[in-house]
Amino acid sequence: MPRRKGAPEVNAGSMADIAFLLLIFFLVTTTIETDAGLDRMLPPIEPPEEDVIIKQKNIFTVNINKNGQLLVEDELMNLKNLRNAATAFLENNADGSCNYCKGRKDAASSDNPTKAIISLKNDRETKYSTYITVQNELVGAYNDLRNREAQRLYNQDFTKMEAEYLNPETPSAVRDDLKDKVKRIQDMFPQKLSEAETSTN
Repeated sequence: MPRRKGAPEVNAGSMADIAFLLLIFFLVTTTIETDAGLDRMLPPIEPPEEDVIIKQKNIFTVNINKNGQLLVEDELMNLKNLRNAATAFLENNADGSCNYCKGRKDAASSDNPTKAIISLKNDRETKYSTYITVQNELVGAYNDLRNREAQRLYNQDFTKMEAEYLNPETPSAVRDDLKDKVKRIQDMFPQKLSEAETSTN
């Protein structure tokens, strides 16, 4: 009876090289997604030397209950009306010091954009999706006003200007040109969005 031949040997000497090359290929070509998160300015570590007195009319209060209902300035409000209400508050210009504002100059509302503060408070049982949606609407009010002024002054969209300025791949010459423009628009409508302590009721 003839003797069976064994299975041919596979030369595995180069397998490690191939695996290593594949690993390098995937590391180089894969893009890693990073979460942008919420853009918020943390309070300074050192408390201010003098007590800051804020008039109640310069605070726009937004409360979210556990059912997702909005109580804005002590009145129930539909989410679709929130952005317009916040915009009207931010550019109310009661003291007349803002020459670019188009507000009603209501004496009972905010004095000017630099003094206007939006205070957001939510219930502990508020859905996260509702909380984020409300945040987006409030930030959207700031962005709408900033975009309007960027169009007027520079004929550009502010959100695109800011994104290009913050992009590390933007050439330094372009970033230097955008720096003063972005800061000027931000100073015109500073984003003062305060988050009050969460309610347990």
